[in-house]
Amino acid sequence: MKSGKTLRMVYISLIGLFLLSVIALVVIYFARQSRSDLMVYGKVPAFEFTEQNGQPFGTSEMKGEINIVNFFFTSCQGPCPVMNARVAELYQKYATSNQVRFVSISVDPDRDSLSVLQDYAKSHGVNDNRWVFLRAPMEEVYKISEKGFMLAGELPSIHSTKLILVDRNLNIRGYYDSFDDESLNLLTTNVRELLN
Repeated sequence: MKSGKTLRMVYISLIGLFLLSVIALVVIYFARQSRSDLMVYGKVPAFEFTEQNGQPFGTSEMKGEINIVNFFFTSCQGPCPVMNARVAELYQKYATSNQVRFVSISVDPDRDSLSVLQDYAKSHGVNDNRWVFLRAPMEEVYKISEKGFMLAGELPSIHSTKLILVDRNLNIRGYYDSFDDESLNLLTTNVRELLN
């Protein structure tokens, strides 16, 4: 009698393990499917600019990381302060991850010298290389903005306030409105999908 009960418990346990395995496989499948459902809008073309500390920075440094890119200028009195405050929040959110990098490209390189970019970085709490501020000649900035990230605008005064998600293989995976909470929530969801 006791062995019959034990056998029944073994069967129930095996069935339970089987069901848990099936559920785990379904969850993994949908997680992978969700990642693959992220569109690819294009690929970031090869570039190399200079980051705030005078070091070269471009696609070689972006490759292998998840990157959130935006365009700004330090003297902007319009949307840039709000946009970069949002980026600063994300920078803090991913403080424990060395896989998420933030790349802010100046659209006013004449005024945004390296020392100006260094001060700007400090004012946003940047204390490591997870958030870089880049400058390059204006024609290169135009080229990467319009042809690389497919953003139109009359630089520097009119530039995109979108945050651009770039995966480890330099594929552009999404554009997000830096002024919209729902859009930013979607960005963090998509970052999580790429991290997994």
